[in-house]
Amino acid sequence: MKIDLIISADDIKKDKVQGKAVVVIDMLRATSVITTAINNGCNSVIPVLTIEEALKISNEDRDKYILGGERKALKIEGFDCANSPLEYKEDLVKDKILVMTTSNGTRAIKGSIGAKNILIGALINAKAVANKLLELDADVQIVNAGTYGQFSIDDFICSGYIIDCLLKMSTDIELTDIAKTSHYIYTENKDITSFIHYASHYKRIKELNLEDDLKYCCTKDIIDVVPEYRNGVIKVFDEMYKEKTVV
Repeated sequence: MKIDLIISADDIKKDKVQGKAVVVIDMLRATSVITTAINNGCNSVIPVLTIEEALKISNEDRDKYILGGERKALKIEGFDCANSPLEYKEDLVKDKILVMTTSNGTRAIKGSIGAKNILIGALINAKAVANKLLELDADVQIVNAGTYGQFSIDDFICSGYIIDCLLKMSTDIELTDIAKTSHYIYTENKDITSFIHYASHYKRIKELNLEDDLKYCCTKDIIDVVPEYRNGVIKVFDEMYKEKTVV
């Protein structure tokens, strides 16, 4: 299994994801939101690129859909939720469909179309993602959403942790230079929170007094589900591509 890494949504090239098992990471905070919502009983997540598209879908049946997302880390006017995973509690999301648009994460998901699989990864489900990748047994492309097209420290170190999990599970792993660098950064900075305070996006979230989000998103392996994007929606699927019930 060969593992490579793309540093931002703007750097995705079709030939880099084609036929690969892709893991999209936007730990602060889109992929943490998606993983949390699905774990809390959300039926599915529809990622879209624009606010207008999100509103159009949700207006079909406002009792059926939840609108979530952000622009510049702030809640979008008219939306039900912002981009805080702590908002997506079971009593809100259970059996609903989340329509979501964000500055970075949903762009990275859409940009990865053409991959064999598109998994949703974060620190909160990193070990589960690693296990799923071993089951898929394909070359891996980790896609960091980044921040407005730029490299993001938080996504990079999260990637390093997922790689670390894989290396502890299998000896048949080959890393590209950038994947090796990501893993090295993690092994030298296992206290994630202390390290990512250098990240620009971390500083933005601190400015907005979202420390509880930071604490939650920097917690490892508290969720076992691995959401997957396929045919326009994100759900949890089993190996036979049948829907798996999430309790």
